[in-house]
Amino acid sequence: MEEEAKGGAGSAVEAEAEAEAVAPPIQAAEAEEGADAVVQGMVEAVEEISAMSEFRNAYRKLFCNLSRRIKLLAPMLEELKESKAPIPAKAIETLARLREALDSAKELLRLGNEGSKIFLVLEMDRIMKKFQEITSKLEQALAGISFEELDISDEVREQVELVHAQFRRAKEREDTSDAELYNDLLFVHNKSTESDVDAAILRRLAEKLQLLTISDLKQESLALHEMVIASGGDPGNVIEKMAMLLKKFKDFMQTQDPEMGPPAKLNAFSPNGKSEAPRIPDDFRCPISLDLMKDPVIVATGQTYERGCIEKWLQAGHLTCPKHSKSFLIHL
Repeated sequence: MEEEAKGGAGSAVEAEAEAEAVAPPIQAAEAEEGADAVVQGMVEAVEEISAMSEFRNAYRKLFCNLSRRIKLLAPMLEELKESKAPIPAKAIETLARLREALDSAKELLRLGNEGSKIFLVLEMDRIMKKFQEITSKLEQALAGISFEELDISDEVREQVELVHAQFRRAKEREDTSDAELYNDLLFVHNKSTESDVDAAILRRLAEKLQLLTISDLKQESLALHEMVIASGGDPGNVIEKMAMLLKKFKDFMQTQDPEMGPPAKLNAFSPNGKSEAPRIPDDFRCPISLDLMKDPVIVATGQTYERGCIEKWLQAGHLTCPKHSKSFLIHL
């Protein structure tokens, strides 16, 4: 019995030793799979950033500089993706930090590409801080890369070192926000009507914010729709303020271009001019259902509708805009 016990114990030890002997290849395979996932994640992030065509807002220069520097990392990522050489565990950790920084940069750039232009100015302190944080994260991640551990060409290495130097200088340089733009925006917001504001101020703001065309105003309106939806239909003070400012820009543009048609009312203030509790602006409600639009579409007349409602309207055989009674082509 004792020998059997010893034999059993010996078998268990041998089995454990065999398992340990098999472990390293599994860990190596996991490490290789992890490296592939990290590299592929960075490639996709840079591709998404490269697809963002423009940044038409008050911080265009900052967004463009960040986007341009990140795009210069693409050759390194492509070489890492195509390389058959294994990437050491320590290098994977460094690249994982770079991937995290790129993902953060992608979200900020998406805000600059698709988000509200008015929001960027009202939240300028937070936006500027975000730029500084992301610049610092990218600089630190690039500083930690050991090129000797990576299978990349000398030309690509030189380019990455140049990008790192650019991020290092940007990190040391503190960009200042446009205080005048912010103050002008608050000044316009605090005026009870558009007629109380100097047209020159409104024009200057519209130019700086790149809210110069009907298309710009439509895009800004849709960006606000997205923010209201994200808030669960309970817009806070910032969104309420943005809605009022957008209305004033629409009123101003109407005086410059009568073809735009009358702007919709936002009902953010009571008749006595005092602020009421935050409510969903009428611009964000479908004119047909009067509900908050979760999938808005814009028709040729410039009016916005909930997709499902306007589709039912068309399926019923109607060929005119429900609000303006004009013929239209819908952009679905």
